[in-house]
Amino acid sequence: LLHPHFGRGLRDFAVQRIFYEPLAAPAADGTFVPVLAEELPSLKARTLAKDGSWVIWRLKRGVVWHDGAPFTADDAIFNWEFALDPATAAGTKAAYDEIDRIDRIDQYTIKLYFKKPQPFWAGAFTGGGLLPRHIFQSVKGAGAREAIGMLAAVGTGPYKLVEFRPGDFIRAEINPKYHVANRPYFDRLDIKCGGDSVGAARAVMQTGEYDFAHYVLIEEEVLRRIEQGGKGRVLAVPSSGVSFIQCNQTDPYREVDGERSSVKAPHPFLTDQTVRGALSLLVDRVSIQDHLVGRTGQITANFLNSPDRFRSRNTTWEFSVEKANDLLEQAGYVRAADGVRAKGGRRLRLLFQAAANSTVQKIQAVVKQAAARAGIEMEVKAIPASVFFSADVTNVDTNVRFHADLQTYTVFTGLDPQLFMAQFASWEIPAKENGWTGRNISRWRNAEFDTLWRKADVEMDPVQRAALFIKMNDLVIQSAVAIPVTWRNVVHAAANNLKGIDLNSWDSIFGRIAYWHRQGG
Repeated sequence: LLHPHFGRGLRDFAVQRIFYEPLAAPAADGTFVPVLAEELPSLKARTLAKDGSWVIWRLKRGVVWHDGAPFTADDAIFNWEFALDPATAAGTKAAYDEIDRIDRIDQYTIKLYFKKPQPFWAGAFTGGGLLPRHIFQSVKGAGAREAIGMLAAVGTGPYKLVEFRPGDFIRAEINPKYHVANRPYFDRLDIKCGGDSVGAARAVMQTGEYDFAHYVLIEEEVLRRIEQGGKGRVLAVPSSGVSFIQCNQTDPYREVDGERSSVKAPHPFLTDQTVRGALSLLVDRVSIQDHLVGRTGQITANFLNSPDRFRSRNTTWEFSVEKANDLLEQAGYVRAADGVRAKGGRRLRLLFQAAANSTVQKIQAVVKQAAARAGIEMEVKAIPASVFFSADVTNVDTNVRFHADLQTYTVFTGLDPQLFMAQFASWEIPAKENGWTGRNISRWRNAEFDTLWRKADVEMDPVQRAALFIKMNDLVIQSAVAIPVTWRNVVHAAANNLKGIDLNSWDSIFGRIAYWHRQGG
């Protein structure tokens, strides 16, 4: 979908940025750079409240939409109204939810007032692009979704839409009225949609038919073979995602009041930190990195890895079957005749589930093999991804319902980690009574963590706030309720002579496509 408010995934978000632009866009280091804004709000310019209660955006003058109409404050305000309209059901609603009202100061200035002080004031107008009011005003609300496909993409971006065949092909041509001088470089873009990662990578690095392939998910061994074609290179961009193993703190087999994995039924042994600590020692991250993940990830000991100012330097990881055995032995988990440990009549037998994916199942197998050497019996289960990540809470095989002891998947944080770290807050536990809508899927409860999270939610000093998030991360790692495996990279393929690509995981890879150019031609 070429629509900044209705995109359904990473590719939709990425491609729409060729045509639509925000007021400011994230930089690689987690800060912002102005795009349709004249400058970033700041305390020095008196466009940002010290207490985070309001912010002023000054818009760039002389910007026009692809059809020649001027970009003004009315367009920015319209996007706020569009996103918040309940009938629109926009995917961007959460980014604008904390705005109480917006005042139009003049044609190129808006002032946002927040419902409560915001330590992170840049949530709105900095993600996807903005829509033109004069085109989309008539379809705001209930008719917005139906109008997708009837209205062409008209933005302020460096390229204009010429042809769009959903799921198949996009053609764009240079925007001669682009607001950055001497940009973009190319006269035309041809974008082939669909297909598979292997075919896309080959089209760039082996045949040279294309110049760029977006987000290629390929096992390292296959990727290396394709790369030998010599016509392109692999670009690995550190993302905000972490792949981890989650330990259920509730009993997935005991039903209480019609609910399994209920906080009313603690897990018989995963509530024991010794067992969780042993499990963290049984993840052979080096083997996973070298043979399975490759350039699509890097080993990490942290749950929160980015932006850099929030990443802890206090954590470590280790793979040691010997130490895991010692921990379990000292805690009274004794091997039976078949080699499986038990305590109080409870055998260390675990169900380890994940979404069906060849690489993920191999990672499960690596962990299972090490666990067996420590006296832990492990059964692995693969669930179709459409089921595992389904929003249908009546489906008991979803990761949220968590009818297993362990599970693994990847989660991504935004530029501000407040919502990301809420997945360990005690009030976020999914349960039957809240329709399983909570984010704390491990069902972990820790009073110290809750206090730190609430402090961060109102702390205006960025240095002190970062320190609070680092403490939260360290608590999670020390508890081993979540065991990080890899900090994920997003992998692209690019022609050897294609230059100017900004390796930025926070914005669309196409966010700076106006600066892409071909070396030597």
